[in-house]
Amino acid sequence: MRKRQLMNILQYLLQWSMAGLALAFVLVYLNPALLRGGQFPADAPQPRSYNQAVMQNAPAVVNVYASQILKPSSHPLFHDPLLRRFFGMPEQGAQRNNNLGSGVIVDSSGYLLTNAHVIHQADEILVTLSDGRQATAEVVGMDSETDLAVLFIDLENLPTAPIGDSGRLQVGDVVLAIGNPYDFGQTVTQGIVSATGRKRLGITTFEDFIQTDADINPGNSGGALISASGELVGINTAIFSRTGGSQGIGFSIPINLAINVMQQIIEHGFVRRGWLGVETQIIPQDMVDALGLTQGGVLIAGVLKDGPAAKAGIMPGDILTEINNEPLYNPRQAIQMVSQFQPETRIDIVLLRGWEKIHLQAEVAQRPAPRP
Repeated sequence: MRKRQLMNILQYLLQWSMAGLALAFVLVYLNPALLRGGQFPADAPQPRSYNQAVMQNAPAVVNVYASQILKPSSHPLFHDPLLRRFFGMPEQGAQRNNNLGSGVIVDSSGYLLTNAHVIHQADEILVTLSDGRQATAEVVGMDSETDLAVLFIDLENLPTAPIGDSGRLQVGDVVLAIGNPYDFGQTVTQGIVSATGRKRLGITTFEDFIQTDADINPGNSGGALISASGELVGINTAIFSRTGGSQGIGFSIPINLAINVMQQIIEHGFVRRGWLGVETQIIPQDMVDALGLTQGGVLIAGVLKDGPAAKAGIMPGDILTEINNEPLYNPRQAIQMVSQFQPETRIDIVLLRGWEKIHLQAEVAQRPAPRP
């Protein structure tokens, strides 16, 4: 009797084991990545074409032609009709300086993103769509501190680029750059994300660039950086080059940042950023040694009279070490941190004055527009 019970139990376990193995085989067959802990196998077949991703975005990528009228400077005598009559001096007409770039339509109502340096000081901006339509663009606003500009075109049935999430980009992700290099017409190049969060490049005041080896050449500025799945993840902005051509190091503004700037420009006409009214610099090493600093900080080199910092009691020579419990390490990081607060926000500041630690509160103000 016991032997029969034991056989029944073994038969029951064997049946369920076989069912489990069959289920595991089906799952692995449908998703081989499970064998590698969820990682994509190195020998797995790669996509044969990115055509679908490109076609989702290409109609929304436009050519931007910005022109500036340059009036010739000449001596006032050259305008004397008598001198012109006897000496036959020709009229000097105005010249036109043309700048070439790209842009991306991100709203079907007519808003598009491009780089501020593409349209800087332009008297006329012409936008050409991939379907051949053309329109004169209106400048909604510019933010030179991120090198972004928002344009508006009055056309119907406008295509738009699907907006992605640049915060999810990882090093090694495949990306495609779409733009109008050298005015050849719309061109697509492919590469990978080489790095994210690139800062201290000296390109703009507020930097958080995506670095890519997808070829970006003159004329690509303001164009689209898209993911392999066809989502807009960046606005192509700059290249590192010793020759003027692409050397595999290009930089794009993350689309999350670009959309935030665009929305603020549309709503306010400018980007709202916090400002303390101080001039900061790196703490000299002799001061670091004398004070025994280990937590970092930034040195206040100057304080604007009647500015937010002055009203809070901050003085030249103070060392700012924390803002809202976040440690400070260098002047650029301090500017970035303060700029993220909306004007009229009160922030907690910790500083060193000599060997004394002081806690203050300051109300940040609107960051002034940079001088042209």
